[in-house]
Amino acid sequence: MLPKGRVVTFEVDLNETLARARGDLRMGVPVVLRGQDRALVIAATETLGQDRFEAICALGQIELVLTGRRAETLKARAYDGDVARVCVPTGADLTWIKVLSDPADDLANPMKGPLRTLRDGAADLERLAVDLCKSARLLPAALCVEVDTDFAAERILVTVDAQKAQPLMQDQSDLEHIVAARVPLRAAEQARLHIFRPENGAEEHYAIEIGRPDRAAPVLARLHSACATGDLLGSLKCDCGPQLNAALEAMGQEGAGVLLYLNQEGRGIGLANKMRAYALQDQGFDTVEANHRLGFEDDERDFRLGAQILQKMGFSAVRLMTNNPGKIAIMERSGVAVAERVPLKVGQTAYNEKYLAVKASKSGHML
Repeated sequence: MLPKGRVVTFEVDLNETLARARGDLRMGVPVVLRGQDRALVIAATETLGQDRFEAICALGQIELVLTGRRAETLKARAYDGDVARVCVPTGADLTWIKVLSDPADDLANPMKGPLRTLRDGAADLERLAVDLCKSARLLPAALCVEVDTDFAAERILVTVDAQKAQPLMQDQSDLEHIVAARVPLRAAEQARLHIFRPENGAEEHYAIEIGRPDRAAPVLARLHSACATGDLLGSLKCDCGPQLNAALEAMGQEGAGVLLYLNQEGRGIGLANKMRAYALQDQGFDTVEANHRLGFEDDERDFRLGAQILQKMGFSAVRLMTNNPGKIAIMERSGVAVAERVPLKVGQTAYNEKYLAVKASKSGHML
């Protein structure tokens, strides 16, 4: 029995609402975004089925929202800068929508236009629609149509308050330390695995603590982004697996260190989109070009997560094992001092020479 006077509510908060919205979009279920003076029904084009496509078309004039990067590939004007609101012509079918959203067959079918894009009116809800697709690890493309503000309640659809959600989508989610346990490793028998869970319902992140690092001294550390193909399968297309193993070996030899394993697969676009990028690389595009054709930026990762984990573990300074100057800058901006950069140059193969060259030339990696 509850204590007298205590009020219990089952109301869903904004983080929970956004998590539901991401889940619905992944399932092909539309979501409603409500602004100050208008509302949109949105659906992720990647998971949208024929029945719901027809239902959305019946609501009014639909528009396809793409990122500025994807619009650039399609030679469509992105009047809103980072997004383009493409007018969907009468009679366009779901295949037309998906072909514009997914670059898989761009070279086989290069003529997709001319495309007419909107230049007047606000694009805040459309921008949030694309951000939600990204955070759901889907192609960053959404089908949208304006509806009455009471539309969602009548159909039991998740409704997102856009004005409140937009800043939350950009903020760093707080991480909760869930559990830690000893896990003897080949590289270091004295190791503990820490699990951190973000309050926004996204993927968990891990910290592998080697030995008993001194919290008062700069710790040997690495921010390692998950790479299922390189870390687990031994892919020769990247240097991730060798970097992971070399970092753990170095920490084991030193007797202390922290490796942060961040679930930001494929530079933060997810494994499915990473495989799409690989397929585009087979067509002749480099890593950055492939990401842009898909509608993503060069790198969608958030390394502030690593800084937060380090701080929660009691570390304020690191000797960072990295070739990426961006990681150093973000650590410093996030309040973690980088006392030393420790180069990590391993894993070059005949299969990843071009990939590493692009890292150096376009992403500034110190190779």
